[in-house]
Amino acid sequence: MVGGPSSLSAERVAAATGRRWARLGRFRHVAVDVAAIGIAALDVWLRVLTDVPVQPYNWAVSITAVVALVLRRRFPFAVLLLTVPGFLLGWAQLAAMIALGTVARRQLLGVRTLVGAALVWFCRFFLWPVEEFTALPWQGHLHNAIYGCIVAGMPVAIGLLAAVREQLSAHIAELAASREREQRLQAHAVRADERARLAREMHDVVSHQVSLIALQAGALRFSTTEPAAKQVAGTIRTLSTRTLDELRQLVSVLRTTAGDDSPQPGVGELPQLVAAAGLPVSLTVRGPLGELPGAISGAAYRTVQEALTNIRKHAPGSAVAVRVAVEEETLRVEVQNGAPGSAVSAPLPGGGHGLVGLRERAALLDGAFEAGRTEDGGFLVRVTIPLPAADRGR
Repeated sequence: MVGGPSSLSAERVAAATGRRWARLGRFRHVAVDVAAIGIAALDVWLRVLTDVPVQPYNWAVSITAVVALVLRRRFPFAVLLLTVPGFLLGWAQLAAMIALGTVARRQLLGVRTLVGAALVWFCRFFLWPVEEFTALPWQGHLHNAIYGCIVAGMPVAIGLLAAVREQLSAHIAELAASREREQRLQAHAVRADERARLAREMHDVVSHQVSLIALQAGALRFSTTEPAAKQVAGTIRTLSTRTLDELRQLVSVLRTTAGDDSPQPGVGELPQLVAAAGLPVSLTVRGPLGELPGAISGAAYRTVQEALTNIRKHAPGSAVAVRVAVEEETLRVEVQNGAPGSAVSAPLPGGGHGLVGLRERAALLDGAFEAGRTEDGGFLVRVTIPLPAADRGR
């Protein structure tokens, strides 16, 4: 799972933000449409108060032009054609101009925009009825022709301006996304350098000390004649060798930018982990654990590993029950131990970060972490992690 849970959370936030902006965009479109229809209707009503006489067809074509604006976003050119009679024979001048602006915004300076501009210009140049047009002197015709250019040119200019603004906004958004990607790549490079430095330090310091422990344990195993000492030395050598293997895996993760691509221990290795724990441990496994995602399987393994480490430190000799199960839509991991079987003569060093790390690992996977003492004097660690939708119900 490249990217990890944090990237999934970022994707959820981005998706929620996108849905919010989509709802705002729809609301803005509805508000603009209502305002356009209201202005066109007001234009018709105001001109009715001054123009006489009024014929039924004047009302019909004007109302048709205003109502047609409802569909101007889906069928801009058809709506423009419906508004032309309302402008020519009625009083729907603003309705025709609004429709022309919509066509120009969608088609830019295409054929439909030019045809629509010519029709709107003609509606403003030609007067109905015909007697009024023929009665005008040539100066009046020239004036109407010039005014028609303004009436047809203004919505085209506004539509083109709106289209250019949308294109600029899209380019700015692309530039912002490109800059964000560049920043992410730079952050990945910085993290990669830091991981490489940390990997070198871990390899130089930790692996050297663990290798010495393994060598000393091997020498003790072959030099002593006590069976108990041989067993303890063999256990120490086995744990040291396993620690070196896991350290090498961790170093390889730190030296790459996508750590999840490297093989990590999962629930399939729990039997070996329990067998080498040096404690009386009972392991119970239920459900299709082999089909779990790598991150969730690794979290389950690390939970059991850390819990067993804490038990060896603080409750040596106590009985331990490990339960791992897929229940409905979650993975449940429980590690419970009884009261300590013997006193701890020399407590092992610990920084108290183990349980904190388990809590943080569970939180990254949107899970829940619980830890606390039980009534019999033992301790219980429980982690519940929700499974992805693709893994539920298997």
